[in-house]
Amino acid sequence: MILHARRFYKMGVMNISDKLHERIETRLEVQAYLQDLRYALENGAKLRVQFTRHVEEFRDRKYSNEYAFAELFPQKNIEKVLIKELLSLKVDNYIRTVADINRPNNSEMREFGKVYDQDKEVYIKIRVEVMKSGDFGVNHVVFVMSFHYSTISFGELEFPYK
Repeated sequence: MILHARRFYKMGVMNISDKLHERIETRLEVQAYLQDLRYALENGAKLRVQFTRHVEEFRDRKYSNEYAFAELFPQKNIEKVLIKELLSLKVDNYIRTVADINRPNNSEMREFGKVYDQDKEVYIKIRVEVMKSGDFGVNHVVFVMSFHYSTISFGELEFPYK
């Protein structure tokens, strides 16, 4: 198990305490999450993307969100592309679910992996937040924390439903 944790740490997606705050959801739970994600995105959810992350100060630029967007989707509207890409996620792209230890009141984040152009492995970490907006009902926010090239091969990761 420690080796598995080190792999995620090497990937830049996990710190030591994350191991205590992760879980693998059932296939049904992942399907339900993806349905909720689809519903949110198709019904006006706000998309928030973390373009610059603290971890990027310590890692090669090619593993940044900004770099992956620029290389995979040059001169395209990032919001439209991201919505399309998030809508295309499948259960077999699922890696795990993690709690946000820095913001324990926020919902859990889901981690996915997707291959582009046959060999470009992209790590995706997202959360859907339901925000109440007074008399106007409920608004959803889809927060994209990570959408960057994986620092380790997907062959070394466990995709529980592949």
